[in-house]
Amino acid sequence: MAGMNTKSGVVYDARGLVEPDPEPPMTAVVDGASATIDASDLSTRKINLELKRVVYDEGVNDVTILNPGSKHSLGVGILKRCTLTFEGSPGWYACGLIDGPEVQINGRVGWALGENMMSGSIVVEGPAGSLTGAALRGGDLVIKGNVGARTGIDQKGGTIITMGSAGINTGFMMQRGHQIICGDANDGLGDSMYDGIIYVGGKIASLGVDCVPAEMTDEDHEFITRKFDIYDLGIPPDFNKFECGKALHNYDALEPSERKLVL
Repeated sequence: MAGMNTKSGVVYDARGLVEPDPEPPMTAVVDGASATIDASDLSTRKINLELKRVVYDEGVNDVTILNPGSKHSLGVGILKRCTLTFEGSPGWYACGLIDGPEVQINGRVGWALGENMMSGSIVVEGPAGSLTGAALRGGDLVIKGNVGARTGIDQKGGTIITMGSAGINTGFMMQRGHQIICGDANDGLGDSMYDGIIYVGGKIASLGVDCVPAEMTDEDHEFITRKFDIYDLGIPPDFNKFECGKALHNYDALEPSERKLVL
């Protein structure tokens, strides 16, 4: 059955699953170590196939993607040091699972930017949607506008810098890493965080469970100033620091169902 065409023209693989066209479109304009991909008439799969072709097969280190058209899941899974520039706005799940690229997005971006990113950087010139930096493991995310709800949910490392304000439950279940929020933070900041540090320059609607104020240190000031210098963000504002109170690290009482098992 592998590779068999049906009357509808759909091709199935050996497992009986639909086999998308695996061939890159070969439409990139390559000029030495740089390339340009016009995504106007390409599907998400074709854009990503062409991107990986020029980065891995052609050895290109500087790729510009024109007209991304808010398509979802662009630029995912690039595991190589390179520079990617999106001239326009990607959709949801952009640049997830990357390890090394330096990404510049000259537009806005949808939900879950940089999900599970391991290293590198992503700079967005506009706002970003909810779940920005979900499960971030390393690298830097810089959002020059506002971010949506649950930014940095389950964050395991790296740094998220928000030049604007952050939505509800930002830093939810944060485990490690840093968040720098220059504007305001909505309700539930740092709810159920286990570790990590959140800096907020504006007002906070409410703190989440076990998120507590902490004293700013010289190391905190040095860290923030260094990040601002790297990305040419100007002089940082005054920040308040928040961290885990560690009250949730131990149970004070057993749940009824647990009591039956233990006792």
